[in-house]
Amino acid sequence: MYHQSPVHSSAGTSHGSNRSYLIGFILSVVLTIIPFALVMYPSLPRNITAWLVVVIGAIQIFAHLKYFLHLDTAAEQRWNLIALIFSAVIILLLVGLSLWIMDSIHHNMLAH
Repeated sequence: MYHQSPVHSSAGTSHGSNRSYLIGFILSVVLTIIPFALVMYPSLPRNITAWLVVVIGAIQIFAHLKYFLHLDTAAEQRWNLIALIFSAVIILLLVGLSLWIMDSIHHNMLAH
């Protein structure tokens, strides 16, 4: 007789349906093709193109979180959401403070 371990239990988790995965796949393909086309066939100024690529990339991140990682604001997902937010804050701090340090070094040592 097989007994499922509480550590490997899937109670409370919802895995996506085929429809959900298909929507996520189509959305991610479209959100990849748009920036590719914007860069490959430039019709907008470079700064607008760069901002559009960044915004579409951010939208794609949220699409992946919803359709592939099934992350939402449900009570069962609260700890996963907290871990994601904590990780994002740490990464933003690391990148932001590293850029600040490099800019400070540039202005203090190379700007003479």
